[in-house]
Amino acid sequence: MKTVRKLAVLLIFFLPFAGKAQLRDSTYMPNVRGIKLFVTGDQMTYPIMSLGALNTLELHFDDADNYVKNFSYTYQLCNADWKPVTLGALDFIQGFTQNRISEYRQSSIAKVPYVHYVARLPERSCVPTKSGNYILKVFLNGDTTKLAFTRRLLIFETLTAVSSQIVQPYNSDLFQTHQKIQFFVDKSRLNLINPLDQLKVVVMQNYRWDNASYMSQPTFMRNNLFEYSNETNCVFPAGKEFRWVDLRSFRFQSERINSVDKNATPFSVVLKPDGDRAQSRFLTYRDLNGFWEISTSDLINPWWQGDYANVRFIYRPTSGQPYDGKDVYIIGQFTSYKLNDSTKMTFNAADGVYEKTMLLKQGYYTYTYATANTADKNKVADVSLTDGNYWETENDYTVLVYFRDLSGRHDRLICVSTINSKATRVGF
Repeated sequence: MKTVRKLAVLLIFFLPFAGKAQLRDSTYMPNVRGIKLFVTGDQMTYPIMSLGALNTLELHFDDADNYVKNFSYTYQLCNADWKPVTLGALDFIQGFTQNRISEYRQSSIAKVPYVHYVARLPERSCVPTKSGNYILKVFLNGDTTKLAFTRRLLIFETLTAVSSQIVQPYNSDLFQTHQKIQFFVDKSRLNLINPLDQLKVVVMQNYRWDNASYMSQPTFMRNNLFEYSNETNCVFPAGKEFRWVDLRSFRFQSERINSVDKNATPFSVVLKPDGDRAQSRFLTYRDLNGFWEISTSDLINPWWQGDYANVRFIYRPTSGQPYDGKDVYIIGQFTSYKLNDSTKMTFNAADGVYEKTMLLKQGYYTYTYATANTADKNKVADVSLTDGNYWETENDYTVLVYFRDLSGRHDRLICVSTINSKATRVGF
């Protein structure tokens, strides 16, 4: 018994230090679909909330097994690099460390049956108490090893301010294809003894983590202002306006849909082929910057009445030949910008096109195509071959400022500032 007690004590002590891999948005159960986490009432937002707020975020997801299950959730606090902190759950959660998801409803009308689950976060019985990066873990039967999925969210406190603008890079090779963000961080309210260790800054383009820029050193320090404006970490490929497909109705086909087979279960939808836009002229139009929403145009409630369909994407390269040494992927918020087998397209030599079929819920989706080197293990999305990069493209840039106290054990998120690439340009 004494040996067992000693092992239990050691396990409790070392548990917070285990699993130091970077945590990401992941889905572990194939029956779980249509996962959405956003600011209450607005699906076109990233899950960001202020410290101490309640019921600020909405979580929605479907279980295709079509019977009620015991789903629960918890939070994991992470540092700026998305690695778990060396703290126990009770150090950053007030109340229960796990909470059961008790709101659910059986689907109706939909040809593909499912159970829809809803949670409004954070609830009073389970409240994060520190600012920073959090992983929301949803799991079965109170067992955290039976993960259904994980999603990232941000909780901030306001201790500083950021002033930023979007400009063209000085590099002549990037002048017409990239966008540069330069910004100032006010440190007057911070107790900074060692800025290089205590202050970290992350810049995201359209809330993407796959190409986020991490900065630990400012370009200039001027009194209480830190300036970040170098040509390495502050420059992003501008891309092009996102492509789109309207799946809000399977009865009235939108202009991007080629055909719908309503006799199939799920419905089978074939989209019109997308062409290579790298050589075409830039055309500005309003897009959702990679976001997507679950919605319908002919039903009352899309959450538990919306149906699913197998949607076939088709991309046609100009040459009709596969890209040498490169794979093609579909990326957007609905794929978490992942480059893996679930987003990788297959080349159809007979038709000279890339194809990919995905099971999607009714809604409005924005996406783009990207290539990555086949031989690379750490693949990097590149749109220069499929869409091209144009300085004029409208993008959102978000600056996240993290601060660690001298005796602190985690990175606090002390400022979130978002700027649009057209907001600072004369004439827009």
